[in-house]
Formats: sequence, structure tokens, C-alpha cells
Amino acid sequence: MNKIKFGLVGAVVMIIMAANIGSAQSDYYKLSKNLGVQYDILRALSVDFVDTINFERILRNGIDAMLEGLDPYTEYIPAEETEAIDILTTSSYGGIGAAIRKVDSIGVIIMQPYALSPAVTYGLEPGDVILKIDGQDVKPFNADECSKMMRGVPGSKVVFKVQKGRTGEIKDIEVIRGKIHTPDVTYAGLLVNKKGEKTRDGYIDLTGFTVGGGEDFRKAVQQLKNEGAERIIIDLRGNGGGVLDEAVDVVSAFVPKGSLVVKAKGRGVGNTFENSTTKEPIDTQIPVMVLVNSSSASASEIVAGALQDWDRGFITGTRTYGKGLVQTFRSVGTDGRLKLTISKYYTPSGRCIQIMDYSHRNSDGSVASVPDSLKKEFKTLIKGRSVYDGGGITPDTVITSKLVSRTAVALVYSGVLDEYGVEFYKKNKTISPAGSFLLSDSQYEDFIKFASAKDLDLRSAAEVAFDQMVTRAKEEDLYEADKEQFEALGKKVKLSKEDLLRAKRDEIKPMLEEVIVQKYYYNEGRVANSLKDDTQLWQAVEAWK
Repeated sequence: MNKIKFGLVGAVVMIIMAANIGSAQSDYYKLSKNLGVQYDILRALSVDFVDTINFERILRNGIDAMLEGLDPYTEYIPAEETEAIDILTTSSYGGIGAAIRKVDSIGVIIMQPYALSPAVTYGLEPGDVILKIDGQDVKPFNADECSKMMRGVPGSKVVFKVQKGRTGEIKDIEVIRGKIHTPDVTYAGLLVNKKGEKTRDGYIDLTGFTVGGGEDFRKAVQQLKNEGAERIIIDLRGNGGGVLDEAVDVVSAFVPKGSLVVKAKGRGVGNTFENSTTKEPIDTQIPVMVLVNSSSASASEIVAGALQDWDRGFITGTRTYGKGLVQTFRSVGTDGRLKLTISKYYTPSGRCIQIMDYSHRNSDGSVASVPDSLKKEFKTLIKGRSVYDGGGITPDTVITSKLVSRTAVALVYSGVLDEYGVEFYKKNKTISPAGSFLLSDSQYEDFIKFASAKDLDLRSAAEVAFDQMVTRAKEEDLYEADKEQFEALGKKVKLSKEDLLRAKRDEIKPMLEEVIVQKYYYNEGRVANSLKDDTQLWQAVEAWK
């Protein structure tokens, strides 16, 4: 009997193996056949197409289209663009360390030098205009070309002809390039309440997960404990993720060594793995809160999901993005790279939080999110609380942020706030410390004049909707019949730029203060000054038991 069973099992295994081999051979045959078709088409185009063909362009278009059909994250990066990978994973590059804006009629304007950068060391400030780089007039070049001219090997020299923003003096400034690194920990400090008193809540603004960022985070936690922090807040809002190992290091600060942080499952060899903490924790008892939103993705979700699953962190804010896919880089061609999705990752409880199912598309090619009916329940590992897969990390307590008005968005994306920040810096040598800076009424009125003079659509969402309604009413011959009512409503929603900016003062003024403080105290000062007006943060602190 046992022999019969064994024989049946062996036969089944052989059939499955043969089927797999047959399937693989069939796939390879189809691939070979289609590659042959592609080659024949290209050969026909090269011989007989009526116009000259840029084969490099059409092949690149073909590669991009092929990969776009898989998911938004798999992409080909040619050799000339691979420097961006190093910047992405290390947040480092060789250069002077400054954000710039190119104005064709003026030159390269220094908008924001970075803290401790060569730009700061050698005296470049917001509002300074670079006229020449190593003797070359910058006017013929675009912003990207100017940036490349400014970057270079750390230790190399670059000479700028600069018109100083505050004095108008034109001078040559020689700068020795350095290794520019933007730290993941933008700010770490004890929160200050509305009375101006330091609390026992240690706050860490974590903006990425690049190489070394996890260790910087652990140092920040220890620093806050030394300063008297009795609770730790990790702000991951807007953090789009990064290197997986750095996320594991962040979690390691709060859980026992050897704790599982993330599982990954893929088809290829080595693409299924588990990552657990390898470092001793800093504190396994201190209360931890993680603040997330819809822009918290990938490594941010790994951190939030692991701390939630181990019942080690209070997750608050709004649901995260839902990117449960792992990418790696593979060398292709001549020094090119393929950023390739290789796995899906799972939190310690077993949740896959990927929200979009790219493997099953709708008939029109669109991708649907995982429906609530297919979401599965899981249990946290210590307290057995219910958590769910299929849609990012859902906070333990949902606290929404204020909606940003159309007017405020226009000011940010047009660069008007940043431009005014530069003008303010040029006119004011010093300001009060970060965290306490406030614009006076007269200074805000000055901003209103500055912004109103710009050719910028600052209409409110209500006014845009009204204009659309009037257009539609006229198209359908309804406007004339109720013209008086339309005009009366228009007077209520249509405001001048000046009146609209005054009406939006409570929203725009803190944003403008944040930009101005950054000019003097860099990113750390910007975050410090923003905390006092962060209503979502303070609501989360109040909800934290």
C-alpha cells in the first residue's frame, strides 16, 4: 500500500515537473518569437521607412512603455542618469549645497543654502545672484545645466561671479566643493506647548530612509532621552520611504533585538526573506507615537506597521499610502540600471498593505484598489488587537489635518512664498529665534502687495466653481433668466487678490513664516517654527493616552 502511494505521489510530481518545464519552454518560445518579430520590424523600418528614424529614441520609448505596463516603480535608468540613484539612496552628492532658481534675464539665484554646506562656509546667501560659473556666463544655460556645472568631486574648486543680494556688490567667490548630505532627521527636540514651556514629549521629524539614517535616528532618540523625554513622537508625514535596512534600524530602537520587522515574498532566488532587528534597543518601555498620512509610504509603512503589530507604538494621523512593494537595482546594458519590483512585503503579523493590484487590471487597463470585502483581519502580536491588510496602515486613532486652500497651494507651487522669503532676507539682517518668529501685520501687508503684483491665479475654489457654473449656465441658456442672482452670488465669492489674501491670513501667514525662518535657520529652524501651528500634531498629542 505504501509503495502504491509512493508511486502515485512520484507520478504526480513527474507530471507537475513536466508541466512546469513545458510551460517554461512555451514562455521562452513565445519570448523568442516576439523578439524575432521586433527585430524584423526594426530592420524593415531601417531599410524602407520614408523618413530617417531615431532608433535610440523609439527603442527607449518601447522600453518605457513595456515597464509602465507592470507598475509605477519598475523603470529603466540609462547610464547618464545613474547618479540620481546614489543621491536617492544616500541623500548625498558632491557640490556646494544650495537650492537655486534660474531666471534667464538675471542669472542663477541662490534660494536656500543648506546648513553647514560649502555655500554657507564661503558666504553665499539667499538672494545672491550667480552671474558666471568658472568664467562662463550662465544666461545661455537652463537650471539643470547650471546645477551640473555647480556639482563636482568633493575637494574640487569652482569660482562664481556673484552679485550680492543685500548690497548689490559684484565679486568673485571661490568655493571648494564638499560632500552634500541631507540628513533624514530634519529636527529632534522637546515639544514646546502654547505657554512656551518645554514638554516631556520628544519629537523627531524623519523625512527619509537613506544610508545611515537609521543610526542618526537612534542617536536622536538617545539625545531626547538625555534631555528628559518621557515619550517619543516619530513624524513620518510626507515620508515616501527609502532603504529597507534603515527602516529596520529605526524600529530597533524600541523592540528587543531579534524582533521581526518585515517579511518579503517574491518569485526570484533571494527575493523571499525576513528582516529582524540586529541591534540592542534603546528603550523598550518608553511610549512611542507615530504620525502618518497618505504620503507616508514604503519604508514609513514598514516602521508604522511593525510598531503597530508589536503593540509598541500608537499610530495616528490618516491612512498611509499603501505601497507594499520592494524594489532593487539591477545592472543592464552598458552601465544602465533597472529599478525592478522583486517582492511584496508583509508586516510581522502577516499583513500585505499593498493597496493597488497591478497584476489584475480592469478591461480599460486601469488598476483597482483592493476592495474592503477582500481585506483580511490579522492580530497584533502582543495584545491581539485587530488590524487589516490591503490598504496601507490604518491609524489606531484617525486625526485629519486641515485642508489646504486652493489659494495657498497656488502660492506654494508658484514659488511666490519662497520668492518673498528671499526678498525678506535681503531687507532684514536678523530675525527672532526659530520657534518664536512671527510676521507683524505690516509685514504681512507687504507680502500681500508682493503676491498681488504677480501674474498668478489666486482664485478660491469657490470662485473657480462659480465661474464654471456661470459658463455652464450660459451654454445652456440659463444665465440671462437669473442674471441678477448670479451677479449677487458673484459679489460674495469673487474677491480681489488683496482681499482674498487677507481673508486667508490665518492659513497663509504661518506658511510664510516657515519659509522665512528657513532662510535664516535652515531646515531645522523651519520645522521648529512650524510646530506651534501644527494642529494635527497637537490634536494627536491630546489623544495620546
